[in-house]
Amino acid sequence: MRTAEWNKSTSVLDRATLILEAFRLEDRSLGISELARRTELPKSTVSRLTAELLRLQYLERQGSAFRLGLTLFELGQMVVTPKELRRRAMGIMVDLRNATGQTVHCAVLDGSEVVYVEILRGRGTPPLPSRVGGRMPAHATALGKAMLAFSPPSVLDEALSKGLEQVTRRTLTDEATLRAELIEIAASGLAREENESAAGSSCVASPVMDSSGAVVAALSVTGAAGLLETDLVAPAVRTAALVLGRQMPRNSALIDG
Repeated sequence: MRTAEWNKSTSVLDRATLILEAFRLEDRSLGISELARRTELPKSTVSRLTAELLRLQYLERQGSAFRLGLTLFELGQMVVTPKELRRRAMGIMVDLRNATGQTVHCAVLDGSEVVYVEILRGRGTPPLPSRVGGRMPAHATALGKAMLAFSPPSVLDEALSKGLEQVTRRTLTDEATLRAELIEIAASGLAREENESAAGSSCVASPVMDSSGAVVAALSVTGAAGLLETDLVAPAVRTAALVLGRQMPRNSALIDG
C-alpha cells in the first residue's frame, strides 16, 4: 500500500486512490473517520470522494461503513500481465513446492516494491506477511533483491531514492551493504534473506528473465529460519526460475497477450 504522502497532491485521482488503498486484507469495512485517519485526508474530502466511489461501484455500503466494490474485482480480472504470468508459473510453482515442501512465491517488481502475483503455502512455514496482490519493500525480500540485482541501474537508483525502510531488526538499511550484496546476487543468480522481511522466516529467490534478458518476475522458496536449508533448495529455485524464463516471451508480447 502506498503511503499517505500522496495527500499533498491536488489530484482527485490521487486522493481517491488513497481511499481505495487504505483497505487492508483483514478489513471487512471502514467508516469515514477511519478512512480519514489512514489517508490523512479531511473527513469532508473523504465523505465527498466515497460518495463518488459508491456511485461508480468502486465501493459498496455496509451499514454506515464501506467496503471495496465489485467493479474493482472485475477490473482486476482483466489485468493481463499478472494473469498470464500466473498461468505460466503455476505448474512450475506446484513442482517447486512439492520438491521442497515449503512456501513458494512469485512476484514482480514495481518501483521500490515487490507485488506478489501468486503464493503456494507449504506445510510448517511460519506466518508470513505476504499475500497475493500485497506489497513489500523490495530491499527487504529475497525476491526483490533478486530482481534489483538484474535490473538496469536506473531502476535500482529509483528504488534507493525512496529510502531503505526497516521492516525488521535484520532488514538491510545501508545502501553500500545492499549494493555489495546485489553484486554477489548478480554473479550467482540467487538471493537470500533471513529474518529481513519477517521474523522467523528464511528465503532464497531467483530472477525470471524473459527471452530478451529482461527481468519480468522472481520465484522464491520460504521456510522457517534455522530450519530451511537454503543451500539445498537453492538449485531447485534457480532451475525453476530458468524454466519459467524460457516460457516467457518478451515483456511487450506478454502484455499484448
